[in-house]
Amino acid sequence: MSGGVGPTCSDISLPKEQESLHKEAWDPKQRPEIKLPGGGVGRRKAAAFLSFRQLNALAVVIIFSASGMVCAEDLAFVVFSMMYMYFISRVAFPTLGGAGEPTVFSPENRMLRLYVFFAAVVGLFLPIVYILEGFFEEDKEGIKAASPHVFLLASQVFMEGVAGKDRFSTPIRVFVPVFYNSRRIFTLAEWLRDEFAKEEKEYSGSMRRLLVGRALAVANMALWSFNLFGFLLPVYLPRAFKRYYSLYKSKD
Repeated sequence: MSGGVGPTCSDISLPKEQESLHKEAWDPKQRPEIKLPGGGVGRRKAAAFLSFRQLNALAVVIIFSASGMVCAEDLAFVVFSMMYMYFISRVAFPTLGGAGEPTVFSPENRMLRLYVFFAAVVGLFLPIVYILEGFFEEDKEGIKAASPHVFLLASQVFMEGVAGKDRFSTPIRVFVPVFYNSRRIFTLAEWLRDEFAKEEKEYSGSMRRLLVGRALAVANMALWSFNLFGFLLPVYLPRAFKRYYSLYKSKD
């Protein structure tokens, strides 16, 4: 994980599968040849298509966008992140290897995989369930408060998968989780304020839902604040840039 639940540092898959993908990335002979329409021969890359995780995240993004639960500012943020990621990948941080660059952390790191799973449950799955239940209890305020976080996190998962492809360098893989995590801190602060202000407004939901909503908001604020200030900035960011520039110097 790199700040969300995407595949920047570690994807949730079997160790043998990870080993096979790693060999294909660094040994061109291991990549299966495919015939191109013009009669030529090409290599199939493991990251050429959307993963199942990316497809799920993209579905969440589309549903939330189409339902009107996301404001124009958050939509504009996602569009801007796509354009800016492509821009800095060409201007500031081009790729240094034809077969892609190695990940910062080992894909077989068990603690990291557990962290990814925990972040996915707390940050994405439980808030989605909370939002769906809100339709039955007619808790419009709760749905409105939690939706920006879920939308941006799903967008982050999708963008981390895009940044993890061979055409993007290690600093670009760092950019996505840091950029999105920083933005989501503000949406989580809004979620917290809305949850604790429900007693002062007309609230149609149950007391159980009120407590669950507050617990989710607090847990996500704690999780993603630690993720940004305790992992991404002090640990992941320095290691990623150190690896990138050491590879850059070796290329000179």
